[in-house]
Amino acid sequence: MKRREFITLLGGATVAWPLAARAQQPERMRRIGVLFNLAADDPESLRRMTAFVQGLQQFGWTDGRNVRIDMRSGAADPDRIRRYAAELIALEPDVILAATAFVTGAVRRATRTVPIVFVQVIDPVGAGFVESLARPSGNATGFMQYEYGLSGKWLELLREIAPHVTRAAVIRDPTDPAQIGQFAAIQSMAPSLGMLVSPVNVHDAPEMERAVTAFAHSSNGGLIVPGSALATTHRDLIITLAARQKLPAVYSNPLFVTNGGLIAYGPDRIDQYRRAAGYVDRILKGEKPADLPVQAPTKYGLVINLKTAKALGLEVPPTLLARADEVIE
Repeated sequence: MKRREFITLLGGATVAWPLAARAQQPERMRRIGVLFNLAADDPESLRRMTAFVQGLQQFGWTDGRNVRIDMRSGAADPDRIRRYAAELIALEPDVILAATAFVTGAVRRATRTVPIVFVQVIDPVGAGFVESLARPSGNATGFMQYEYGLSGKWLELLREIAPHVTRAAVIRDPTDPAQIGQFAAIQSMAPSLGMLVSPVNVHDAPEMERAVTAFAHSSNGGLIVPGSALATTHRDLIITLAARQKLPAVYSNPLFVTNGGLIAYGPDRIDQYRRAAGYVDRILKGEKPADLPVQAPTKYGLVINLKTAKALGLEVPPTLLARADEVIE
């Protein structure tokens, strides 16, 4: 997505700022590169970008006045993401916002000098983006999505909301290294719950449909959908397949439940983009990524869709409803 299209998409999302903030403008126009993993026309991209831009405005940065924002959207396409990473670096930005581990890896391969603020990265140390969470040491820092241990919670929730389930298929993108760790955490929880889990590696929508349909041929099955660009891009398909095959499904992103999924538990992704604006501001004002510790999520949510539960013939336990942050009826 080009800058002019980005401004058009945001439309009225920006807000007015005090005259005092307007007076404190930098001497020169600064430049921020943004590389997303989702498609430019995905409503979730707009929500995330709006949160980031509004966060910047709280620090006195306004696109077109004292900062220029160059946005690109990878649409879950590895080749496009790598191409856009190189393209953004060629624009000589002061800092780049990179969404997800794959995007961050592509940007870091393109530069080891331009500061990077990442969001939605599960294991930045294991991925080699930082030396430690407290002292990143390199040109990247940012915000973790969650720790691998959280993944086991999804299997617990699946068993709690659908006690009859004894088999769980974990839909994952094999090109995403973080999903190996997520599956391992889920698998380690399975014996204590008396469940069998199996990975379902998918690369595109047709493969996803074939795999889920084949899994549903046997009884007592359920789905777990960890976070990935592929899953988010095809969220409507996954939700439709789960409903069609009568498969209870647990998601890492509450967005899925808002769109008709059964249950989700995970961090507030939009909040990470607001918080990332603070790190971008500090870097634009002279601080280095190496000195900014990687931060963990501060907001998690459990969301349940009662309408979907009823369609699946499930009665949600009162104890689970009592823990929910949001119940969709």
